[in-house]
Amino acid sequence: MSPETATPHALPLRHRSAAAPRTPERRPGRWKKPLLYVAMVVLAIPFVFPTWWMITSSLLPENEVLSYPPKLLPLHPRWSNYRTAFADYPLGHQYLNSLYIALLVTAGTMLVASLSGYAFARIPFPGNKVLFPMILSGLLIPTEVTIIPLFKMVDRLGLTNTHWPLIVIPILGAPSVLGTFVMRQFFLAIPDELEDAGRIDGLGRFGLYVRVALPLARPALASVAIFTFLNSWNMYLEPLVYETDKTHYTLPVALTQYTDAYGSHLWNIQLAASVTTVVPVLLVFIAAQRHFVEGLAQTGLKG
Repeated sequence: MSPETATPHALPLRHRSAAAPRTPERRPGRWKKPLLYVAMVVLAIPFVFPTWWMITSSLLPENEVLSYPPKLLPLHPRWSNYRTAFADYPLGHQYLNSLYIALLVTAGTMLVASLSGYAFARIPFPGNKVLFPMILSGLLIPTEVTIIPLFKMVDRLGLTNTHWPLIVIPILGAPSVLGTFVMRQFFLAIPDELEDAGRIDGLGRFGLYVRVALPLARPALASVAIFTFLNSWNMYLEPLVYETDKTHYTLPVALTQYTDAYGSHLWNIQLAASVTTVVPVLLVFIAAQRHFVEGLAQTGLKG
């Protein structure tokens, strides 16, 4: 058979592959990423829109805040609303109240939660398996159930209208219980060989906690810090019950003071003050975001 009369089936494989047109390969996941972005934008709208409305409304005159349709882009922003929020009310002092209370509660909770979480995870003391679920069950009790007996106790101690109840009770209460759970789950995942190596180097139990466990637990500590800071920063019922002097208010309670002589809300001033309360929360989350995600991923449900 001559090359001129050879059929395509008789050609060598390398000639057939060169001659045949190549069809473009279909990528099954080509549309997956754009669809994912579209879904994320749609899901973000209910969360982003109220924040955007709060920011833009804080720059409007008071009579335009509740106008319909809402003005989502102020043509003449009134930055004086922010100056009024701080100049005519003790917001600066109340801002410092919330900040130092949240920092103290966060530091104390991290200390208590890491110590108790390490004890429950690494020290096999009698009653360990029974005591931990009992402590954890305290999270099932709502704050509203305990607020009256706590107020009576604080009142008898003469600590009402002070910041002590806002600092001590959270450190020994629900935030520390939740933090203990997170830290315990993380410490359970630490290999025993690391502590064995520390014992060979002469470390005692507290040395193992400080030199071995804590450096590894930074992601879990970041998670506890963010949860605790947000809980303390947004605390409303407790300062409303324990505090009567405006100079002792924290920010969530302080936002209720923006009213006129007739008791009507000054919405633009109140929203301007609300915008300033969001800034520390965003800074804390941005600073600890990477550790926060790692902490949630590594904590797990072992136990």
